[in-house]
Amino acid sequence: MRWEAIDISTMSEATTVKRPIGQTIKAYVSLTKPRVLELLLVSTVPVMFLAEGGMPNLWLVLATVIGGSMSAGSAASFNMYLDRDMDAQMHRTEKRPLVTGEITPRAALIFSWTLAAASTIWLLATTNWLTATLSVAAIFFYVVIYTMILKRRTEQNIIWGGIAGCFPVVIGWSAVTGDVAWPAIVLFALVFLWTPAHYWPLSMKYRDDYEGADVPMLGVTRNASQVGLQVILYAWATLACSLLLIPVADMGLVYSVSALVFGGWFVYESHRLYSQAVRGTNPRPMRVFHASITYLTLIFVAVAVDPLLPF
Repeated sequence: MRWEAIDISTMSEATTVKRPIGQTIKAYVSLTKPRVLELLLVSTVPVMFLAEGGMPNLWLVLATVIGGSMSAGSAASFNMYLDRDMDAQMHRTEKRPLVTGEITPRAALIFSWTLAAASTIWLLATTNWLTATLSVAAIFFYVVIYTMILKRRTEQNIIWGGIAGCFPVVIGWSAVTGDVAWPAIVLFALVFLWTPAHYWPLSMKYRDDYEGADVPMLGVTRNASQVGLQVILYAWATLACSLLLIPVADMGLVYSVSALVFGGWFVYESHRLYSQAVRGTNPRPMRVFHASITYLTLIFVAVAVDPLLPF
């Protein structure tokens, strides 16, 4: 059976369309941006190992992952609700469920608030008040500061709005210790510096999409070489920040080597993008985008492994 997409601009909130339950579940899951969610969790669990100085309580890890997933899913769902007009104009996002009509705006808003409330209550019950508060702050930054205030107004949107993506680090740390210490702050800064170098290549790739939707991403407001230079600067800053964790958290050989090798690779890919842009050859921004994801994953794997080893 073929299910036709619905034009949400002409559909009333009261319209009811029967769909297979599996398709409906898949649509709600897509509201949480699962791929982004995976990346956020990568920066949560390893920090719990570092905070514990070894293997953390596995129940606490599971509870934090569940709460963090609901929190991040809530923020993503709010984002899709608020950006549904923009998403309808961009090829990259035209298949999202609020654009196709698989989910109504009202249903998405209810879903968003439900996840936000559930995540806060869950984290209060299973971790501590600081972790729950940081979770609420992450939702606030992503929904209000980034989506509502900055995204459509400034090319620097991803820098300050990207703070929301740094919160999983301090959430993981506080779940174990009940506070926020310097190692968590350094890793928070690492993710903060990594975010522009990760996202701006994507804005180069989808320049036409963002320009058509009137979103002033850096890839729209600057030429390729200028964007490439900014990516280089933030990649170097990310590498420097990763090395700062070595004395602050007394990191061992595994993390130290990983920070140098993987950080050097990330910087190399950034320089390569800039060089391509300056020479006028066809730049490959998605190569840096995917490299940045691999880099962050490997760095946080090293954060988790390092406390388990005696060297």
